[in-house]
Amino acid sequence: MTKRTETPILPLRFGGYPEDHPSLSELGEVPLGGPDPVLVSRPLTVLPGVGEKFAAMAFEAGVETVGDLLWRVPRAYGQRPGISLLGDLEPGEPVGVEVRIVRSRKVRTRRRRFSLVEARVADDSGSRKAVWFNQPWMADRLTADSHWYLEGRLEKGGFVVSASEPVQGSAAEAGSGEGIRWQSREASPPGLSMETPRASHSSGGEIGPGRWRRWAFEACRLADRLPEPLPSALLTSRRLPLLADAFREAHFPTGEEGTAIALRRLAYQELLENQARMRGRRKRHREGAGPAIPLDRASRLAADWRSGLPFSLTGDQSHAIGEIGAELAGDEPMGRLLMGEVGSGKTVVAVNAMLEAVGSGAQAAMMAPTEVLASQHFATLSGLLEGSGVVVALLTGSTSAEERKDLLERLAAGEIGILVGTHALLEDPVRFGRLGLAVIDEEHRFGVRQRAGLDGKAPPGHSAHLLHMSATPIPRTLALTAYGDLDVTTLREIPAGRAPVSTEVVSAAGRAEAFERLKAELDRGRQAFVVCPLVDESPMVEGRAAAAEAERLAGAELAGYEVGLLHGQMKPAQKEVAMQAFTDGRTDVLVATTVIEVGIDVPNATVMVIEGAERFGLSQLHQLRGRIGRGSHGGTCFLFSESGGARAARRLAALASTTDGFRLAELDLEMRGEGEITGTRQHGLPRFRVASLPRDVDLLEAARVDLERLSEQDLELLS
Repeated sequence: MTKRTETPILPLRFGGYPEDHPSLSELGEVPLGGPDPVLVSRPLTVLPGVGEKFAAMAFEAGVETVGDLLWRVPRAYGQRPGISLLGDLEPGEPVGVEVRIVRSRKVRTRRRRFSLVEARVADDSGSRKAVWFNQPWMADRLTADSHWYLEGRLEKGGFVVSASEPVQGSAAEAGSGEGIRWQSREASPPGLSMETPRASHSSGGEIGPGRWRRWAFEACRLADRLPEPLPSALLTSRRLPLLADAFREAHFPTGEEGTAIALRRLAYQELLENQARMRGRRKRHREGAGPAIPLDRASRLAADWRSGLPFSLTGDQSHAIGEIGAELAGDEPMGRLLMGEVGSGKTVVAVNAMLEAVGSGAQAAMMAPTEVLASQHFATLSGLLEGSGVVVALLTGSTSAEERKDLLERLAAGEIGILVGTHALLEDPVRFGRLGLAVIDEEHRFGVRQRAGLDGKAPPGHSAHLLHMSATPIPRTLALTAYGDLDVTTLREIPAGRAPVSTEVVSAAGRAEAFERLKAELDRGRQAFVVCPLVDESPMVEGRAAAAEAERLAGAELAGYEVGLLHGQMKPAQKEVAMQAFTDGRTDVLVATTVIEVGIDVPNATVMVIEGAERFGLSQLHQLRGRIGRGSHGGTCFLFSESGGARAARRLAALASTTDGFRLAELDLEMRGEGEITGTRQHGLPRFRVASLPRDVDLLEAARVDLERLSEQDLELLS
């Protein structure tokens, strides 16, 4: 596979295709001619061979426009393997073969979990069975006596053909001594060349790689009509090829170096556009909806509250309070992300900010993604603010109609200082008298529109200050792409008095001993969590898994102890009862799903058992581990793992070796990439089509530097 070059980008000249791999310009005139500023948004049906039926199939695969198709670059590059005879094949070795089809057929499979096409193929050395898995489109193409170049491996069931596009040959020249002339089934796309890199266009939906490749060819013929979004000065300084050239080289490569340069050009543009969007979002928040409600820092409410705390603030907390307070006193609305290590005291910083707002005569809101977390925040704030005179209320989907009516009337009248809630805060009937600050906890679980929804609750002509909180440390490279519109405050220090938490990876053979150690902690008056993995995306499976384990433990390893249950499919009242019983110490062990991942603060809990730990990402495991050791007793986290392979084992070993959440987040990114990190989509992190982090972090940094130099006119081209 071609590796993206890490050296400075070099100038790239296109059109140097070898004789048997003609340049696109030589294969026909560009249809319709002339620049087309909206070409990327035109439907696929403008391309030859794409009718409404195929366009609908492509839409199901996530491709709707010509632009979608051009950005759907091949999934891999590499040279074709050497050609072997069928009689010389060794099991497991990737090879190419030139064969004749004797006969072919579709095969019915049990339960139809996959499609299967079989063919008897032959060459001068003999014949073998060839098998195509999940490539049903091949069934109608494998006609008797047709010639094919195939790639794959000899396995127990026959020669298994890979998903890369097979190439059909013409035998017309065979009699003249020239042998088979290999070309794509259609005459127009560039044909087979053993010297140039092979681009593997992946299948998608019901469409095979060959058809994607032919469509990409037609789209690349139109590429010269694309407007160039990057200024010529930037292209020159970064030594970047034109967009049209980059697309052509990415889809139909002429050489390894050229392909690498083309892919870097596309990745750079993606990252530059991402940073431009972040900048635009920041500008709209700060300027679009008007100035923030002025918050008077002369109020003593927050300062008096801090002086009465039974603990000392860490240096990071004091710095964050000062930084946030200065912004709250400004005319521009704040947009800040408060990101902290597990147990670093983010809630204290957020409460102080809300008191700054309330002390200035404004109101504050705190939105959490789940009722469990919102209820926990309400209980925490009620305890922290007891005796302060600040009225704190809770609004969720479970709030009764009578309670809701009374609460909304008091909120609109300004009688409620801080409102804690879930998505219910975004509903139209919710009216604040004078909302000055909105705190959004676990903000990655909300969409962009939901996060902006609270901003719209400010008085007409004003914007609310926004403080986003994340309990999950985010690698800097991902923070720049997902939260580039926000200033970032980081808490790394852990409050004094916390005892350390140890982490142990436990195999099946060590389960009994681990539970004995858990029971020893229970006998000392401590408590424990047992977390069950999310076995299936179905919420019903999640609930049943936890319930079954709770029942089993109560009658086996934990017989004689009080075992509770908490999962996302329980009714709100049931969740509250289960959580309160554990908080009060009436339940010894709480069996739960990842609903307890954040916001649960039970200082008496000292043991965490995570079943199927290999199923989780490092950051999520770190969050779960953070539910214990929140007092002076320390704790132990047992990672039960029975499978998962070498990569999963490395993740678990990394977790056991450090308690630094920021380092673990970076390791998770390095090991799995941003597209695989648990919860990436929920985090609002972008899914790039060509760029990949952390591999392309140098391009990200370059894009950020260049963005500062671009004019407003240039930025419009990137929007």
